Amino acid sequence: MPSAGVEQPVNMSHPTNGDHDAIAQEAVIANKNEQSMGLFKSLKLYRKACLWSIFLSTCVIMEGFDVVLLNALYAYPPFQRDFGERQPDGSYELAADWQSGLSGGNQAGQIIGLLLTGLIADHLGYRKTLIAALVFCTGFIFIVFFSKSLVQLLIGEILIAIPWGVFQTTTATYASEVCPTHLRAYLTTYINACWVLGQLIASGVLRSMLSRNDVWGYRIPFALQWMWPVPLIVGIFFAPESPWWLVRHDRIDEAKRSLDRLTTKHEEISFNANETISMIIHTNKAEKDAQEGMSHMDLFRGTNLRRTEVVCVTWMIQAATGSTITSYSTYFYQQAGMAVENSFNMSLGQYGMGLLGTIAAWFMMNWFGRRTICLYGQIVVGIVLLIIGCVGTVGRENAAAQWTIGSLLIVHTFLYDCTVGPICYSLVSELSSTRLRTKSVALARNLHNCVCIITSVITPVC
Repeated sequence: MPSAGVEQPVNMSHPTNGDHDAIAQEAVIANKNEQSMGLFKSLKLYRKACLWSIFLSTCVIMEGFDVVLLNALYAYPPFQRDFGERQPDGSYELAADWQSGLSGGNQAGQIIGLLLTGLIADHLGYRKTLIAALVFCTGFIFIVFFSKSLVQLLIGEILIAIPWGVFQTTTATYASEVCPTHLRAYLTTYINACWVLGQLIASGVLRSMLSRNDVWGYRIPFALQWMWPVPLIVGIFFAPESPWWLVRHDRIDEAKRSLDRLTTKHEEISFNANETISMIIHTNKAEKDAQEGMSHMDLFRGTNLRRTEVVCVTWMIQAATGSTITSYSTYFYQQAGMAVENSFNMSLGQYGMGLLGTIAAWFMMNWFGRRTICLYGQIVVGIVLLIIGCVGTVGRENAAAQWTIGSLLIVHTFLYDCTVGPICYSLVSELSSTRLRTKSVALARNLHNCVCIITSVITPVC
């Protein structure tokens, strides 16, 4: 039996029956060591894996920036003047059907990207898929930046959303595969923090542009989208590929080298890279023996059907509990009667509370468990949304009602981002089988986007 601190070479390329027994034995040892490692030892050993996961998740910060940028521009005076319709009082506003069309087109583009991710990532790997998506994203920004009509902007939003669909799935799957059990929940829920960071940055940029009353008031924020792809492409090029993906493609030696790059050896921590690779091989083989394929149809067969149902409903819940209203908040505040400056200030406070909520979720997961947080989070967030709706019936002329709605939206954002928002990333990443994880997460996110299309149609006319 291999000792804990010394790596024992194992021939894993063409295992015989005896080798299978050895791999199974090493897999048991690796699993036992991982389970007993604890949070701080896991962090010490997998420090580099955490850093790579955090870096790749920066793609989602870019996406959060872009998504909120579009929705916040509906409330931005220069954008309203150039793309909106003149109102009887002399102001300008983007028509509700165009708001729905732009947001719905954005969601449709993400659905296309998610469908492509389920096919491409399993063949090319997570690194190459992300790099390709970032290259296309760089090109599609030109269409958005130079748009002079709503039709051009709609085409640009559909196209740029295709890479966003890639980011949504690939970053979550990568985080769940390179990190051990004790860190997985933190790194997957961190993706929600990336969303909030992107939203916070976008709101801050637009708030700083309020003094401009020309076309550059919204073109500069569009241009800032170019600051993300190049450093991300360079960094991801040097990132290690997921050992799980490499094992699924029988590239065992590369998986071992990748695992070495993701870990930092310590004498006081019982870890053997060969044993961990054996655990990955054994898990992959067990799922193969259970006749689990890697096609989309396999998501609906056997035990995978139950997993698919749970994962899909979990992510649909996130879309149905007010996430769309959160991204529309600046416009929503103005519709409630707030001044432009106050609406952007409130959005900054709202996303700041969202970031605090995600941090709070990291502590709550250990205290209450993810299922409990998700379940009761839905109830509490639903009650807050109901109260917001009731207060909204008072009318725009009531200043107290305006600020009550604004305050409740901040409360909603905090509660959402410490319950339903981050927890779903952890659940959907871990509930699916390893061989179908990319396709399962992509399908669930697609259904999430379908719900978002419905809510984006409803929200602007509320």
